Amino acid sequence: MRLLLVEDDAVLAAALAEALRAQAYAVDVAHDGPSGDKLHFVNSYDLIILDWNIPPPSALDLLRRWRAQADGTPVLMLHDQLKVEDKVSGLDTGADDLLPKPFALEEFLAHIRSLLRRRERPLHAALTVADLHMDRATREVTRGGRDRIGLSPKEFALLEYLLMRPDEVVSRSALIDHVWDDSFDSMSNVLDVTVHRLRGKIDGGCNGRLLHTIKGVGYVLHSRRT
Repeated sequence: MRLLLVEDDAVLAAALAEALRAQAYAVDVAHDGPSGDKLHFVNSYDLIILDWNIPPPSALDLLRRWRAQADGTPVLMLHDQLKVEDKVSGLDTGADDLLPKPFALEEFLAHIRSLLRRRERPLHAALTVADLHMDRATREVTRGGRDRIGLSPKEFALLEYLLMRPDEVVSRSALIDHVWDDSFDSMSNVLDVTVHRLRGKIDGGCNGRLLHTIKGVGYVLHSRRT
């Protein structure tokens, strides 16, 4: 899943981005209103983290603009102990949740998971296709009830995206948009390498394959072994 983090504190932004990437999220970071708005315009995000005190245009201005464009992307606003009327203003403008600073990293990540569960495509705690199972809470992936399959953060994120769309052909561009951040080099073979490694881990040594390539289009995770 791909997230946008708009936070003017560079140290905090770097720490939060690192923590999110360790959880297999792709993260784009902006430090002010204009750069955040630009990233929002060119990319599709599953969730936005928006600091209240960013340089103008303000967080409220951005949120008002995005909601006026009928963008329903979940937004978590970070703030430094706002007054009640400010919190009301943020929620009325379209924020889905507010989190006061300072906060524990575990609390921050829990807010992220909670918001993602409310999306149009719900974030289930576990995903299963055929005999392939992913437990999001423990980050464990198994096939056929055997030992845990060790996946890198990108392999996990890619598999998660496919597991949410069984038997659906997922384009290469969709995978790139949702699994990688804005620094992805479209000329590289990173996606192909990641898919190759993932296929080897989930299909290698198994009776029947689940992950298939649709030449010239993308990939599909079949709900039945073929």
